[in-house]
Amino acid sequence: MVASPASPKTSTASTRSLVSIIGASSVGTLIEWYDFYIFGSLATVLATKFFPEGNPTAAFLSTLATFAAGFVVRPFGALFFGRLGDLIGRKYTFMVTLLLMGGATFAIGLIPSYETIGFLAPTLVLILRLLQGLALGGEYGGAATYVAEHSPVEKRGYWTSWIQTTATAGLFISLLVIMATRVSLSKEAFDDWGWRVPFWVSIIMVAVSYIIRQNMHESPLFAKAKAEGKTSANPLQESFGNKYNFKFVLLALFGATMGQGVVWYTGQFYAMSFIKTVCSVDAMQSDGLMSIALLMGTPFFVVFGWLSDRIGRKPIMLA
Repeated sequence: MVASPASPKTSTASTRSLVSIIGASSVGTLIEWYDFYIFGSLATVLATKFFPEGNPTAAFLSTLATFAAGFVVRPFGALFFGRLGDLIGRKYTFMVTLLLMGGATFAIGLIPSYETIGFLAPTLVLILRLLQGLALGGEYGGAATYVAEHSPVEKRGYWTSWIQTTATAGLFISLLVIMATRVSLSKEAFDDWGWRVPFWVSIIMVAVSYIIRQNMHESPLFAKAKAEGKTSANPLQESFGNKYNFKFVLLALFGATMGQGVVWYTGQFYAMSFIKTVCSVDAMQSDGLMSIALLMGTPFFVVFGWLSDRIGRKPIMLA
């Protein structure tokens, strides 16, 4: 009975600790999503900069294909950096993915146009997009794992749902930065060089996030496993070489995440591109509409994360 009054204090301290952990994790993850999405948000502009003139439809499709290349390599980034995280820890892996993403994004803003360097321009953009995809593949899964390893089991859905909000928040911020840049410059200046500004802004965000993440501690579950010598010597072999584990890998990939990915990116990016190109809606207006939709939809990540702790993950995914 004497210990019971201390429980609320212990709970509050734990909650405060989790809030700071999620804050530090989310800032970096949000910036990486911003970096990843800024390319898609500017797809209609980039199509005229990095691809040959004369066939705008082909140029736009090529831009979307380059954007999609980042998604193709994300699973490999998740595997590579996931293994790295299992071997050296989540914190140091976070640093690597953050710097890789930030450097690639800043570099895209420096690439000369197709008119200046020819086919070298789309080639360099493709390489940097692949680096972005690798970095995000490692970052997103690592951040979710890091938060989950700090969370109490009965509230894991709620706390990790905050990491999920960073995807839409990153897209939202990318649209705000683009709109602010458009408003600050003339149309001619934006089309000439202003479209590079959102890429350059990224380096400031990355620097701030790097400083914040330097003060992060390793997750208690990983630190305990490492101290006890229980970390996996070969995580990939254990995941894919073991039939029982491999079954869950396939279930997670094709059963849980593939459908969500199709719905999310169709609803956000294809819808945005469709509004601009097929419906010929002004860029500022379409970006504003998408921003409002994202602002309204993002809180529901947390709502359904909280609900999943009460009724389970499966019913929500099926619904």
